[in-house]
Amino acid sequence: MEKEAHKDCTKKEWEDVLWSDESKYMLFGTDGIQCIRRPQGTSFDSKYQMVWGCVSRLGIGPLRRIQGIMDKFQYEDILENTLRPYARNSLGRGFISQQDNDPKHRFKHIQNWFSRRQVTLLNWPSQSPELNIIDGIWTELERRLVRRNARNIDEKFSQLEEEWKKMPLSFTQTLLDSMPRRCQAVIDAKGFATKY
Repeated sequence: MEKEAHKDCTKKEWEDVLWSDESKYMLFGTDGIQCIRRPQGTSFDSKYQMVWGCVSRLGIGPLRRIQGIMDKFQYEDILENTLRPYARNSLGRGFISQQDNDPKHRFKHIQNWFSRRQVTLLNWPSQSPELNIIDGIWTELERRLVRRNARNIDEKFSQLEEEWKKMPLSFTQTLLDSMPRRCQAVIDAKGFATKY
């Protein structure tokens, strides 16, 4: 059963994983669940700063700014020029990459990159965002930035990067240590949402 695939992973096995994902942050305040109306022709004007980041047993990895709309080519550039150098220098060749099942992550083009680079991908349940520890990092980052508005995306990225670098290793370790409980919670909830 897919949702039970990782229930018996050891702490050492979880420590070999490099967790990654994208997130967005508004320049001003929060978007919560409110509807945003934009004038016609401005649908790509940026109220948001999109970023990609990764985290491992060593703590916070690099934070990368996403220019425009993330597509498979920009994602491949992140994998090649950000994830791979960081992982090889910090974790060694035996790391396991975790990414969610976002369509841009599943493109054959991207799957071929992992195959060519001989990077092992963690088999991931189709709808289990509660399992990705980086979501806890994004939540904490948003909490730290809740009262910090920015005049432009450069300033917002500087704020994000500043707080990202301050994230303590103990916070990352707590999230990593929660993986057995997270897996069990997803199993108990039969794949539905959990408290994580």
